[in-house]
Formats: sequence, structure tokens, C-alpha cells
Amino acid sequence: MHDIRAIRENPAAFDAALARRGESALSSDVLALDEARRAKIQAAEEAQAEQNKAAKAIGAAKAKGDNEEFERLRAAVAEKKAEVAAMQTEAKELDAKLTDMLARIPNNPAEDVPEGADEDDNVEVNKWGTLPEFTFAPKEHFEIAGVAAAMDFETAAKISGSRFVVLKGAVARIHRALAQFMIDTHVDENDLMEVNSPVLVRDEAMYGTDKLPKFGDDSYQTTNGWWLVPTSEVPLTYSVAGDTLDEAALPIRMTAHTLCFRSEAGSAGKDTSGMLRQHQFEKVEMVSIVHPSQSDDEQKRMLRCAEGLLEKLGIPYRTVILCTGDMGFGARRTFDIEAWVPGQNTYREISSVSTTGDFQARRMNARFKPAEGGKPEFVHTLNGSGLAVGRCLIAVLENGQQEDGSVKLPEALAPYLGGKLTLSADGKLV
Repeated sequence: MHDIRAIRENPAAFDAALARRGESALSSDVLALDEARRAKIQAAEEAQAEQNKAAKAIGAAKAKGDNEEFERLRAAVAEKKAEVAAMQTEAKELDAKLTDMLARIPNNPAEDVPEGADEDDNVEVNKWGTLPEFTFAPKEHFEIAGVAAAMDFETAAKISGSRFVVLKGAVARIHRALAQFMIDTHVDENDLMEVNSPVLVRDEAMYGTDKLPKFGDDSYQTTNGWWLVPTSEVPLTYSVAGDTLDEAALPIRMTAHTLCFRSEAGSAGKDTSGMLRQHQFEKVEMVSIVHPSQSDDEQKRMLRCAEGLLEKLGIPYRTVILCTGDMGFGARRTFDIEAWVPGQNTYREISSVSTTGDFQARRMNARFKPAEGGKPEFVHTLNGSGLAVGRCLIAVLENGQQEDGSVKLPEALAPYLGGKLTLSADGKLV
């Protein structure tokens, strides 16, 4: 959510930031609505003052026994009361319209975010690992002999439809091991607090984390109004909604492993093969609530937490900073980590690490009390995948595949797989 005072003070800067995202100038529309709202509030306050003045005069007229003046004033007060109520209703309607308008405007990009139209304009900032060399044509994850039978799309389609998968046997165990490895690393090495959070949330949680009102079609809503979380960013971030924290409590660093649900609206025909893009998937999420002065450093820290997981798994990756045209609605700056997937001969996104500044905090009124005193200030919120479990499974299987259809698994998973680090061509851990 944008600060209306900042728009009033520098509308040109606001429009310039929108232009960097390829958006039209909106300051004139915002300020016109804001002016109408403020004028109606002022008129209601003036009418209220007149009502109060007349109400006092009623008592004086009655004390004097002036019944004619008493009745005149009483009628005037009743009329003014109705006028005040109508003005207050109009002011509330204008305030709701302004809030809705501001809620649909994307966050301002940070100054160091490169300008661009789409993913082709993203800028690589880091690359790690040596791409594996194969003496055979590498296959996609669902084509590998040791994987194919255990990655059951046909049964999933019978149960739920397209873009679902049933994982079985050793592949299901590897998937579970990856999630456990991620959580343990974040807790034991990265100093994040593990949280077991709900996957059903209220409208307010989706709104506060900028998923509503603009992106309702991207998520699933139950018949009684709950939303299935698109990511545990929603419950973790919203956990501080309405709070005024002590500065000493910051930073708050959390991680959670949850199911996630996305309708994939607008992605028809995109990434339909395999389990790359699913309606239901699992992700280990990282969320930080920090002092504004820590925001940029915290994003770098979170990025290293995510990159470190891939390095432990031996998965080659590259990191890019997203350009203004490819960045998410609520993000101020986003880094994507893309893992190498040999079956597609390309890098695919496996994590996004974003800072939203105070954009989400304003929507959910999350503040902190400065240690030196003064008015409460908005916290900054950050979120990042650490990592998308299914996509990590894809990368592990494709990078470790062997010509005979077996898969060599990363040493980092040994504690979670009973020390067995080979998925045989017939789908067993050996």
C-alpha cells in the first residue's frame, strides 16, 4: 500500500516509479479522489460543529420559555443531523474508493532494479556450479526410468484433474527428504524459527500480503470464505498484522514447510509436462520482519540461505535480479534463483527472494516502537522460497540421472534416506 502523503508531496516521483514498471501515471486520479474525500470530511466536520452549536441553543431557548425558537432550532438540528450523516457516509465511500485504488497499484521498484519489459531483460548477478556432462541425451524428470512409475500423473488426473501428481515409493521419500533437509538447514544453520502455520486464511491475511484484491483469480477460495494459501508467506507475514513490536524484537526470521495452492490463472498450455507447474505443491518459505535500515542486508542474507541449499545439493544455478517489467506486484526488489535442469537444457526458477519495504506493513498496520522513542514506524517485510520442494526434486533427479535410468542422489540427503544415495532404474533406494 502506498503512503498517500508521499503521493501528495511528490506526485511526479510517484508517476516516475510507475512508469519504470510500464504503468500509466496515476497521481492525478489518486489526488483528485483524495481531495474529494478530504473536502467531504471537512464539510461533515463543519456541519457537525453547526449541529452542536444549534443543539446548545435549544437548551437556552427552552430555559427562556421561547417555544417557537425551541421548535425552530429542534427542526434545524434534526435537519443538520441528517445532513451530517449523509456527508459522513459519502466520506466513507470516498475513503473506501481511495483505499481500493491504492491497493491495486504496484510497489515502487528500488533504484537499483534494472528497467525492462519482461524476463528477457533480467540481469544475471551470480552463477555457481559446473554443468553436468552426459554421454547420453539427458531426459526430463518424468522420463527417467527409475522415476517414471513413481511419478503418477494418470492417477492424479483421475483423482483431481490436470496439473496434479501422485508421488510414490522412493521418489515420494526423496521429495520428503528434500523438505526436511531444507527446514533443518534453515533452523540449525540459518537461524530461522520453524513455524507450523495454517494453510487456510482469511480475506484480511490475503489482503495484508497484497494477494487481494488484484490477484484473487490466482488462488482458491473455499465455500465458507477461507483462502488456500498460495505460499506460507501469507500466514507468516500476517502473523504480525496490527502489532506494534519492540525494536529489540527485530529481526523476526521464520520458516515453514507447507502445501501451497495456485490456480495458475493465465498459464494455460504453459509448462504442462511433468510436475514443474502444479495446482498443489510444497514449498519451504522464509519470511523476515525487520527494521527498515536492515531491509537490504536481510534480502542478501535470505538470498544466501536459498543459494546455500543448492550448493549443498550440488545443483548448478544462476541468480538474476528481476527487471521492473518482470517483478511481482508487491516487490520492491526481487532476486530469482534458477536451477539447471538438463532435461530441458536450461535454468528454471526454484526460488524468488523479495523485499517489499513497508508496502505490506502499511496494508496490515505492522509497526515497531523505536528504541530511542518517538512515533511507531512501519516494519519492512521480506519473503523468499527456500526452496520450492517439487522443483528441487526435478533438479536433483535430472542432474543426477545415469544412462541406465538410475539416479545418483546428493550426499546431503544421506541422513534422510538411511544412507542410500542411489535411486535404481527399477525405482528403489539402494
